This record gives sequence, structure tokens and C-alpha cells, in this order.
Amino acid sequence: MDADKYLKEVLEAQTLAEDSDEIKALQKRRAEVEKLLRAEFKDSNPRIRYAGSKSKGTMIAESYDLDLTCYFANDDTSAGESLKDIYNNVKKALEKKYKVSPKNTALRLLGLDQDVHGQDFHIDIVPGRFTDADEKDVFLHQEDAQKERLKTNLDVHVSHVKDSGYTDAIRLLKLWRERNDANIKTFVLELLIIDILSAKSLTRFSSQLTFVWEQFRDKSDQLTVKDPANPEGNDLSKLLTNEVRNTLKRVATDTLETIDKQGWEAVFGKPKEGKTAASTEALIAAVTSRQAAGAMKPWAP
Repeated sequence: MDADKYLKEVLEAQTLAEDSDEIKALQKRRAEVEKLLRAEFKDSNPRIRYAGSKSKGTMIAESYDLDLTCYFANDDTSAGESLKDIYNNVKKALEKKYKVSPKNTALRLLGLDQDVHGQDFHIDIVPGRFTDADEKDVFLHQEDAQKERLKTNLDVHVSHVKDSGYTDAIRLLKLWRERNDANIKTFVLELLIIDILSAKSLTRFSSQLTFVWEQFRDKSDQLTVKDPANPEGNDLSKLLTNEVRNTLKRVATDTLETIDKQGWEAVFGKPKEGKTAASTEALIAAVTSRQAAGAMKPWAP
């Protein structure tokens, strides 16, 4: 089979339709969380939006989760005087229905009731406050960092990925990461892919993926990324460590050798094997089939 025809079948198998049980389950969970937050902060009217792969058009059935931002107006203090207050107050509100695990800028939701106690729902809520009345840039509280305040922009992140022209290549390479258990943050991987492919005009999926892997293999020490929402203010170099570089080089080298000796199917498997079958009830309970290892969120570099 032609390589690009095969890769298109892989993408199709990894696509979740808007009317699929999986997406309906995600939407139901989002509605529950949004209802809770709006009730708790009824005087603030928080801006609650999808983030992550759903908003960027890079979701794959192999691994997806539910990311929601909860942003407050820049002049609103009812949710908290400081960013840390907002972070903690949103946490307290969520704890009425969920067990909450604090992360650097996000709040991870776990099961609270006895039948689902401690179960990871794979939902991250990110509280923040807009920097001004335009409601574009936002400040986030960082729980575990020297710099307490992080400035970013969800719309810039989403458009940078969604409008790049490489969302299909990103989806395939996210699947490649999952199949190889490569520990690289999603946002960093996305930025690397876009930067690499923007330097060369390639239209075939097979050519795009091969070129990215060749760069990972041959130029791992030269790879760099910048946050498009705050290029000079947010340092992403700490996320592109030597360990990550070595992992990309090793896995890319193995992948290229595998394709040369055994073909593309040895890398991604049979397309129909890619999609995880699960009931709506199970998806609502767990929200995801599998969570991307260390997946990077679009609201926090």
C-alpha cells in the first residue's frame, strides 16, 4: 500500500467524530464541571473554554483528555485578590465534588465518591486572570516555580497550532510518541514539528514525518523552541532537556531503521487497531482511554 494512503487510514482510525460516544462523554463531563464553577463564582462570570487538543484539532483516539480554562476578568476580585487566591479558591470549589491534585498551573480532578475514589478523571482545570479588558493575554499562578506569575495567551497557542497546516502531521507524531512512550511535552513536540516543517515545503505525510525524524536524529542538539505567546518571557528550554533530546534522537533513529527494513505498518500497526473501543459509561467515568505521558497544555509552557 502507498505510504500516504496507509497514513491517511491511520489518521481516520484515530479520529473522534463530534457525534461519537467519546466526544459526547467529554462534553458531558465539561458541562458538570462548568456548572459547578459557574455556581461557585456566579458574581464573576468566569470564561470557561476548551483547551488542548480539542481546540487545536490535534486530538487522537489513542490518548486524549479534557482541558478547561477558567479565566476571570482583570478587574474582578470576587474570585480572589491575587492569582494565588484565585488558584486556591477554584481548588476549594472543585473539592466540593472532586478530589483535587494541584499541579504547577492546573488542578487535576480525581474521583471523590466511594465508588470512584482516587480515580483519575484526566481533567485539568486552569484558573487565571486576564491581564486587561481585551481578555486575550492571561496571567496564571505557578505553584511550583521561582516565577510566581506566568503570562500567556490561549488564542495564540491554539491558532499557532491549528492554523499551521501541520495538524495531521502533529496527530501522527503524537501517536508515534504514544506508541514509543517518548516522554516529551505535547506543546514542545508541537512547536518542534511546526518549526521543522515550516523550513521545508513537503506535502506528503510520509515525507513530513521522515523529515522530522531525520532532524530529531541528526540535529537533536540544535533543536530549540519559543513560546509564540511570550517568546522572550517564557523559557521553554527547561522542557527540552538533554534527556528529551536523547530520547527523540534514539526513537527517531529506531523508527527510520524500522521503516527501511519492515515498512510503515511496523511503526503504527494496522489502522483499525489504533482506536480504543469503550462504552460511553466507562468514558464518562474515566474521561479518557489513555492519557498522554506528560502531555503539555496550551495554557502553560
